Amino acid sequence: VQLQASGGGLVQAGGSLRLSCEVSKIIFSSKVVNWYRQESGKQRELVASVSPSGGANYADSVKGRFAISRDNAKNMAYLQMNSLKPEDTGVYYCNIIRYWGQGTLVTVSS
Repeated sequence: VQLQASGGGLVQAGGSLRLSCEVSKIIFSSKVVNWYRQESGKQRELVASVSPSGGANYADSVKGRFAISRDNAKNMAYLQMNSLKPEDTGVYYCNIIRYWGQGTLVTVSS
């Protein structure tokens, strides 16, 4: 199973980024997809989850700003991040059951 995350970068506070996660070699459509982030020196935290049918859940810190989605036909998951804040800075990982992508770095400058 391979997960490939992309879309990170440097953005000013208030800006937007869209992360993508490409998944291979798994029955993607039947699995919950999660996005986690890890700030330097801190534990990895769950940011958002999307169920096979598209139902979404979010951490309180990102509700109203982030939107998770998926395209089961393309084996892709996305995380649209708007109104970014410096505290959103970190490495973002996509996850399915016990499988993890390599992470993509998001840096939000103030």
